[in-house]
Amino acid sequence: MFDGYDSCSEDTSSSSSSDESEEEVAPLPSSLPIIKNNGQVYTYPDGKSGMATCEMCGMVGVRDAFYSKTKRFCSVSCSRSYSSNSKKASILARLQGKPPTKKAKVLQKQPLVAKLAAYAQYQATLQNQAKTKAAVPVEGFSWGNYINSNSFTAAPVTCFKHAPMGTCWGDISEGVRVEVPNTDCSLPTKVFWIAGIVKLAGYNALLRYEGFENDSSLDFWCNVCGSDIHPVGWCATSGKPLVPPRTIQHKYTNWKAFLVKRLTGAKTLPPDFSQKVSESMQYPFKPSMRVEVVDKTHLCRTRVAVVDSVIGGRLRLVYEESEDKTDDFWCHMYSPLIHHIGWSRSIGHRFKRSDITKKQDGHFDAPPHLFMKVKEVDAAGEWFKEGMKLEAIDPLNLSAICVATIRKVLADGYLMIGIDGSEAADGSDWFCYHATSPSIFPVGFCEINMIELTPPRGYAKLPFKWFDYLRETDSIAAPVKLFNKEVPNHGFHVGMKLEAVDLMEPRLVCVATVTRIIHRLLRIHFDGWEDEYDQWVDCESPDLYPVGWCQLTGYQLQPPAPQSSRDSQSSSSKQKKKAKSQQYKGHKK
Repeated sequence: MFDGYDSCSEDTSSSSSSDESEEEVAPLPSSLPIIKNNGQVYTYPDGKSGMATCEMCGMVGVRDAFYSKTKRFCSVSCSRSYSSNSKKASILARLQGKPPTKKAKVLQKQPLVAKLAAYAQYQATLQNQAKTKAAVPVEGFSWGNYINSNSFTAAPVTCFKHAPMGTCWGDISEGVRVEVPNTDCSLPTKVFWIAGIVKLAGYNALLRYEGFENDSSLDFWCNVCGSDIHPVGWCATSGKPLVPPRTIQHKYTNWKAFLVKRLTGAKTLPPDFSQKVSESMQYPFKPSMRVEVVDKTHLCRTRVAVVDSVIGGRLRLVYEESEDKTDDFWCHMYSPLIHHIGWSRSIGHRFKRSDITKKQDGHFDAPPHLFMKVKEVDAAGEWFKEGMKLEAIDPLNLSAICVATIRKVLADGYLMIGIDGSEAADGSDWFCYHATSPSIFPVGFCEINMIELTPPRGYAKLPFKWFDYLRETDSIAAPVKLFNKEVPNHGFHVGMKLEAVDLMEPRLVCVATVTRIIHRLLRIHFDGWEDEYDQWVDCESPDLYPVGWCQLTGYQLQPPAPQSSRDSQSSSSKQKKKAKSQQYKGHKK
């Protein structure tokens, strides 16, 4: 289960006193590895190895730090106090929550579980007496409740290569065991217990404490990449106590033997899992870096912007000329909308020169190697030409695939595309797609895949037929062989839940569902909103994230719209949609 760990074939009872009345435990099988810590073999808090409980004051701590050879007391004072019968009687009465009597007998040694249970009861009594009126936390959106109540399925983390742990998630699945805080306990210190994964939803796992069998009453959701979830064996190396939940303490008298039996052959997280999580959340883009990004008011050109903040790989970019830093644009660091300084000039793309003649203090150009690389293309032979027709996702209405035209061929495989029937006279609404972009398609793509094609605005000859339109406009279709036909094994299925950027309002990340899959193209529906707000997105888009991504990165998640919001906005939103905005900040939410 833990490659490289030594098994517990050593004598784990050598440090315990011979007079301690503990139940005999069968030796641990060699198939269950136990972590060594400074030469001491740690198992579970049974009073013999790893953790110990002071028999005088009840404090739980690392056994090596306890006093005397028998490690029964946390300090010299506790050892001396324990020597008198009166002290023994008083501590027994205190643990049982009763006043001591004159006829109290000498304290008998108890198994650790019984001691912890008595001490927990005592602490609970104190807490109830000192309890004050606390503020009720505000209920927010919970992925766990949302998935449980509707039996939803979430897209696995491996579908998102750009997300933390997307490429090194491994075989984390149902049945994997982990060590997590034990919340069913009233001890004064933070204690842990082992739990198994019952269900996975993105980064989130539904966990059940070991020993609860088919009882789901205390099941809870936890982010696998969070700071409170650890591989089995972490408590032993960290000196943390493993204590069974109070609800099931009575079920077994020998918890160590129980855990040995249950964990033999089970899987757990890799020992360096938390390190991998931390490394996968290091982002190369830093505040004050300068980049070129699409001008949200004129899609045909780019502008210089400065990285203001980085959250989970998403960049808040502030256009360089914005004095109050409110003119911003959100995108992922792997977005095709951002480029290194000088990119526009190198390929012949329009660029808005800044009024700022020199860089502000502290600002510096982002290194070119940080940006997403596009595939190299061979434009020497048959290639795209101006005037060729194709089908393309409208960047101003991402729910629509439209009739489009190549307006200009740039260098390095980039194309300027215009939507037929809705182009501005000056070409200010042309937009740049690379020839390998999954957002452009050959003529007939929508018809073959039974997708509604949006005809040019004002085109009266319906239903739209490409053959007639090409003849009427005296144009030709772009050759099919020039388009990207690669379809990765992405792993998405219809109905899967995820967190997705609303690309019409790119600062928002929303609860969403995959409602249709066409090769590598996904139809993303925003839960609680009408279908007209759906967006066509590529399966490898950096604007899609696993369930739990917002919680992991600290980004705000937009929950499904309540019924009242949908009713109040349905009429106005339809009117807004008719008049297309000229920027990537649109009609939604």
